Amino acid sequence: MAATLTKPKLTTALPAPLRKKWAAWSRTGQDSFALVMEARKGLPAATAFEVADAFQLQASQLEAIYELSTKTLRSYTQENRNLNASSSEKTLKIIALYETGIEVFGDAAAFLRWLSKPAHGLDGEVPLRLLETSGGIDLVEEELTRIAYGDLA
Repeated sequence: MAATLTKPKLTTALPAPLRKKWAAWSRTGQDSFALVMEARKGLPAATAFEVADAFQLQASQLEAIYELSTKTLRSYTQENRNLNASSSEKTLKIIALYETGIEVFGDAAAFLRWLSKPAHGLDGEVPLRLLETSGGIDLVEEELTRIAYGDLA
């Protein structure tokens, strides 16, 4: 599937569904232990589609991040199932990354453009492709921190 899942309105804040969830989980972005504990509970599968909307992900990108087909994710959503701990952890980290990206770039559109282009500080890797692993998300977060502090190398 090459079509974008949906085209959200870009704002300078988290999209409404993620903003509500992040408010409830805000402590997890600052505290690794709290993030892991929240991830172990499992997040609703529908959150994966909210992340896809916010990041304007293609179906194939969503599938790569969650290692599940969009069909399976839709089934989980309809059945009100939760993501497993690993996928929930990625989701929480990705939500935190979105918030950081907007803080660094000033708006969602600029952040999303940066995510889709090779980054010098990531050895020419496209940051969006690194979101497939928890460690990759950490690398992108570290690069955003370097950019925020003016270290573009």
